[in-house]
Amino acid sequence: MGNIIACNLGSYREQFSTQEMYGHLAEIGLTNVEVGTPEPDQIEAVLKELADYGLAATTIMAHHDVKDEGFVSDFQTTLETVQSLGVERIFLSAHAGEIDKEIIYGRLQELGKNARDLGLTVCLETHPDLANNGDVALETMQAVNHPGIAINFDTANVHYHTDRSIDTVEEIQKILNHVKAVHLKDTTGGYHTWNFPTLGAGIIDFKAVFNLLSGVGFIGPYTMELEGVEGESLDQDGVLKRVEESFQYLIDIGVAD
Repeated sequence: MGNIIACNLGSYREQFSTQEMYGHLAEIGLTNVEVGTPEPDQIEAVLKELADYGLAATTIMAHHDVKDEGFVSDFQTTLETVQSLGVERIFLSAHAGEIDKEIIYGRLQELGKNARDLGLTVCLETHPDLANNGDVALETMQAVNHPGIAINFDTANVHYHTDRSIDTVEEIQKILNHVKAVHLKDTTGGYHTWNFPTLGAGIIDFKAVFNLLSGVGFIGPYTMELEGVEGESLDQDGVLKRVEESFQYLIDIGVAD
């Protein structure tokens, strides 16, 4: 089985309707998407619309704040919705902030149990202050120590959120067995430098990333997240070109079909 390659719909920079984005993905042969969590009464409509374009959702983005006392209970409807969609991975950006991390770890453990009960895994994005690089993510994974909580490794965010020189492949190596989803994003490097160009145009060694993860049996989802370059102004043609060229780059290096 080949790698599962998907596209985060944010890559279209809010310039297209859902139908236009789905149609473009189908046209270029990219059949997996990362989408937001629909309302429970919209599940059937979402599934039908995806099927109409020959697409499947591979990751669902959740929006819950782990700092909230009701975090675990509030998340339950999302878990049930994701299960109904037939998706196994949930993306979550989590920040401890001023809350004692031991409290945060406990909430994630509870969430992990609820997720595993439904056959799901919640993947923490490479964001501060729980997973901004390999060292921090490993600390969180060891503290939570639950198979229902894993890492969504963002290949560029480790540079953006770390104020020292790092190597993406080395950062993945530190948490290799905890990575259950990946955001494919290129960068020119640099702390807090918003420069995320077309895949292949930056410094990330994507071939090495895929080789490392395939060595532990990981085939995806690998989701293209094309967030652009600060100050640029792409028109619709430019946005479409970036999505197409990024996917073609993955084909050219032999990690996508």
